[in-house]
Amino acid sequence: MNKRKSSRNKGSGASPGLGPVLPDRRLMEKQMAEITRLLNSREFASIEEANEFLQQVLSTGKVPETTPSTPLEQAQELVYQALETSGGRRVQLARRALEISSDCADAYVVLAEAARDVAEAKGLYEQGVKAGERALGPETFKHDVGHFWGIIETRPYMRARQGLAEVQWILGERQQAIEHLTEMLRLNPNDNQGLRYILANWLLVEHQDEALGRLLKQYPDEYSANWAYTRALYTFREEGAGRKAKAALQQALKVNPFVPLYLSGVKKMPRRLPEYVGMGDENEAIAYVAESAESWLTTPGAVEWFVRVLVELAPPDQGRRPRSNQP
Repeated sequence: MNKRKSSRNKGSGASPGLGPVLPDRRLMEKQMAEITRLLNSREFASIEEANEFLQQVLSTGKVPETTPSTPLEQAQELVYQALETSGGRRVQLARRALEISSDCADAYVVLAEAARDVAEAKGLYEQGVKAGERALGPETFKHDVGHFWGIIETRPYMRARQGLAEVQWILGERQQAIEHLTEMLRLNPNDNQGLRYILANWLLVEHQDEALGRLLKQYPDEYSANWAYTRALYTFREEGAGRKAKAALQQALKVNPFVPLYLSGVKKMPRRLPEYVGMGDENEAIAYVAESAESWLTTPGAVEWFVRVLVELAPPDQGRRPRSNQP
């Protein structure tokens, strides 16, 4: 079964003081940075020659260590060290990184994750976004649109911007938050950070259905509980409680049959959200309801329609009376 991080644990945004969100993923980038520096230290006559060299290196099972050559690279190395620690040591290393290079966006992200409150985190994320913009330069934003995440140097900026969007949402600056994620998906439509799930829910909450319709069309092959139930709710809003909405909900039930248990309150939500979710499993349902219940509750008639369709689709004996051994 495919497993992925719950979208509440995706990206770099975290509630201040709760620590890092994806330290493992960021640490994996250290090896990628080593490979990038190794390739940049050599001259190749062709792409084929570079690929052959890379395959030879990878076949050994160990990437040769390289020495960071710029202040930003040196600062990023300290961030990688910080990600392997916690508490005061983590913060200390992030601050040392910024002393070496004020353009180290990831250092600001680490500090924002350890912030005492949301307002402090916002200021740090803002500085991280500006640092990332300086480090990348305007040419990157002009020529690399469409595959941003594929360039390792862009990732600290993208993490800082996601963090900024999420704290702005918490602070009630919702339109600014939506604009950040919309622009990030333009920069990187492959959406390696899973921003489309967050944005879809925000658009639902803010009743920006036209923008949500465009987002849904942007990812027509998406197969997840989040997308399927979002599409069902969107269709209900656009078409009413008719055939199209019912068909969309039926499809959502096929994608994940556990969502109704939690959305209807038949089963109580756990105190702690699952760290990982599997496609179609109960953890995915829990994560979806935790993130999207507000959208259903703020849509007039949506919950009532949802329950009514469930009753209609239930087998006759379940439709007439509840079973005594139901959880």
